Amino acid sequence: MRRLLLAVNGSASPAVAALPAIATPALASLVDEIAQNGHGLIMLMGKGGVGKTTIAAAVAVALARRGHAVHLTTSDPAGNLSETLRGSIEHLSVSRIDPHAETERYRREVMETKGKKLDAAGRALLEEDLRSPCTEEIAVFQAFSRAIREAGRKFVVMDTAPTGHTLLLLDATGAYHREVIRQMADTQMHFTTPKMQLQDQAKVLIVTLAETTPVLEATGLQADLRRAGIEPWAWVINNSLCAASSRSPLLRQRAQNEQGYIATVARQLAHRYAVVPLLAEDPVGVAHLEQLTMPAVAAEHKAIR
Repeated sequence: MRRLLLAVNGSASPAVAALPAIATPALASLVDEIAQNGHGLIMLMGKGGVGKTTIAAAVAVALARRGHAVHLTTSDPAGNLSETLRGSIEHLSVSRIDPHAETERYRREVMETKGKKLDAAGRALLEEDLRSPCTEEIAVFQAFSRAIREAGRKFVVMDTAPTGHTLLLLDATGAYHREVIRQMADTQMHFTTPKMQLQDQAKVLIVTLAETTPVLEATGLQADLRRAGIEPWAWVINNSLCAASSRSPLLRQRAQNEQGYIATVARQLAHRYAVVPLLAEDPVGVAHLEQLTMPAVAAEHKAIR
C-alpha cells in the first residue's frame, strides 16, 4: 500500500514537497457558532456512507466538552453511536430511535388507553388496525417529535437515516403540520407543530464528500428541504484529502480533484461550510472524535500523509 501511494505511473517518485493545506473553515468554527445558543436541534443529513454518524458524534462530544447538556441520537438503522464513541463523557447521553421498539411501545400505549374500555371484539379490531404499516410511521414520528421538544432545554444532535428515509419522515411531519393547520384554522389558539420547530429552530448540517455523486445528491437533498420550508444551516465536507496535506503524489492528485467540488459548495451551495480532513486513523472513540473539531492548524499534523 505504501508503495502504491508513493508511486507515480508505477515507478517510485522522487521526494516532492507536500501540498499545503488549503484555507478552509474547520468544523470547530461551526461548533463554536452552534454553542452560542446554549440549546437546540442539530440534524446531520446526507446520503449513506458520507460519515454522518461520525460528524454527529464529533459535534456532540465537542458541545459536551463545553459543559452543555447534549442528547446524541440516531434514526439511522445502520448508525452505531456506541461503536463510534467507544466510551462516555460527562453531559452526553446517547439513544437510538429504533422503529421496532418505538412501534411496540406505541401499540402498548394505544391498547392500554384506547383499548382499555373496549370489549373483546373491539380490542381485536384495534389490534388488527395497529398491525398496519402506518403504525410504524406514527411511532417513529412521535419519537422524532419528542427529540425536537427536548431541544428546547438542551442540545439534541440527531444522526438521521440516509436521505430517502429522512425525507419520508419529513413528509410525515409535513402531513401532521397540514392537519393541525386545518383543524386550528378557525381558532385563535397558539400552536406549534414539529415542522414549525424544524423551520424555525433546527440547524440542518448536510454532510457530503468532495466527489461528484455525493455533491449531486446533497444538492438534491437541499432542494427537497427548501421545498419543505427548511433551509440547511451549513454543509460539512468530510474526509477531505485537500485539507490533509498529504505527501503522496497519488493522494495529492486526488486532493487537487477535490478543489472544484469544495469551491462549488463554498460559492454556490452553502451559506456556511466546513471541511474535515481525512485522518490517518479512523475517528473512533472520544479522543479521535475530538480531533475532528480541533482548529485546522492544530489538527493538521494528525492528517493522513
